[in-house]
Amino acid sequence: MTVTASTIATPQADIRVIQSSGTGMPVVLVHGSGASKAVFARQFESPLAQTNRLVAMDLPGHGESGNARDPANDYTIKGFAATVGAVLDRLEIERAVVFGWSLGGHIAIDLMSWHPAVAGLMLTGTPPIQRGPLGLLRGFQLSRATFLVSKPQFTDDEAARFLKACFGDTGTPEFLESIKRADGRARKIVFNGMMRGDGVDQRRAVEHAAVPIAMVNGSKEPLVRLSYVNDLSYGTLWSGHCQVIEGAGHAPFWESADKFNALLTSFIGDVAAVETLHSAQARPAIARAS
Repeated sequence: MTVTASTIATPQADIRVIQSSGTGMPVVLVHGSGASKAVFARQFESPLAQTNRLVAMDLPGHGESGNARDPANDYTIKGFAATVGAVLDRLEIERAVVFGWSLGGHIAIDLMSWHPAVAGLMLTGTPPIQRGPLGLLRGFQLSRATFLVSKPQFTDDEAARFLKACFGDTGTPEFLESIKRADGRARKIVFNGMMRGDGVDQRRAVEHAAVPIAMVNGSKEPLVRLSYVNDLSYGTLWSGHCQVIEGAGHAPFWESADKFNALLTSFIGDVAAVETLHSAQARPAIARAS
């Protein structure tokens, strides 16, 4: 198995992308605020990367990608989703499982609402919220760490506190550098947009989704109200219930990678089976039309 890196020019920014050489169903991994594609190292180091085409990118203003060309528009949920969609198009990915973590989950929900490549959605650390301030209050816990998500500039102490909120005691110096590198304008613009109620109604989007939705969270999640996530009326919830990884916090894909990867592998298999079934059902119709 090999991992290749490339830079893709999108209307929003020049985006750094890595891919594994697996040939199975593509899996697109979207990181959270202040992070980078490096947080998915434990997925790229696992058998998943050998069996599936894993794709991870640095969002605009993060990691090795460039800062946004038009911050006011590109640092919104919709703008970030447009970037991910542009990368999918350039890579000619027609159908994929999309995993979104934290901010990446909100981006993935928006992407699902309009991009045809999304065949299944797994979310972690992401409450699918209704528009506006009340939606934020219902979906998120109020804490010192929560208030950091809207700050355009971090002190060193604040960056360290943000690292701990995201990764508990498992954060690395590389992750801390990613937080410090991130364009802080993105945090403020995203937060203001969510307060205004910009973009899709995420709660409605997941409750009426046409594709399988998997919810996977840590039992010690410090930022999201798990009671809110668990009580939504999902129409296509994978396995019929929200998954909880005991002992993990906001980033179970890093903190408890083996358990998380097992769930992701099962979800990919189920989504692939649905895709195969739909493809088989479509063939007679295509034959009749011809």
